[in-house]
Amino acid sequence: MSYVRWISGGLGFALFGPIGGILGFALGSLFDTPSENGGAREIYRNDFTASLMVLIAVIIKADNKILKSELNFVKRFLVQNYGEARSKEMLLLLRDLTKKQINLTEVTSQIRENMNYSSRIELINFLFNLANADNYLHPKELSIIHQIAKDFLISERDFISIKSMYIDDSDAPYKILGISPDASNDEVKKAYRRMAMKFHPDKVSFLNEKMKKTAEEKFKKVNEAYREIKKRRGIK
Repeated sequence: MSYVRWISGGLGFALFGPIGGILGFALGSLFDTPSENGGAREIYRNDFTASLMVLIAVIIKADNKILKSELNFVKRFLVQNYGEARSKEMLLLLRDLTKKQINLTEVTSQIRENMNYSSRIELINFLFNLANADNYLHPKELSIIHQIAKDFLISERDFISIKSMYIDDSDAPYKILGISPDASNDEVKKAYRRMAMKFHPDKVSFLNEKMKKTAEEKFKKVNEAYREIKKRRGIK
């Protein structure tokens, strides 16, 4: 396999445990060896992407068929973040991952123990992006993402908030802020401040500029939800 080449030091926790067992040494060639100045951050970013690759394989197999729209979404993401040459190798890796039996509970447990809450939220957000690539959230995909969120110990309110960013619902602005439509204006303002702080892109500053765009879109949807509620209620 063309992607099997190990570069020492490119991965941290993802080199070991369930994820390391799934990937073998294959992923080593797909990440940069950390530089002297940015080592820890680069390792964490590599671990994030390694975890994401395994979860992507789980999601695109969820409805028992691999859709072209989902593969195109993944390809665009990889090309934007890793360039044409490396993205081709990563797609080969993804192809092989989809042929493996992946113990999701073991994988999510390893990620939960090694990544902070904001990083786990961002993984969930990306999985929703992927699952919605064909503008339809398949019930099986939604069920698996929900299970991953539970395994990550993501609060139900935060999960519903992210899910509501991808579902057309008149109450979506309220759900995005984690409140009910009968919340008071003060509760709306407090909820906005809370979610804006929780979903701020700076929480995942370890990501490169292009990868942070997904986090920025999430933050933008929080702001849009707040503006919509203010418009409906006539709040200045």
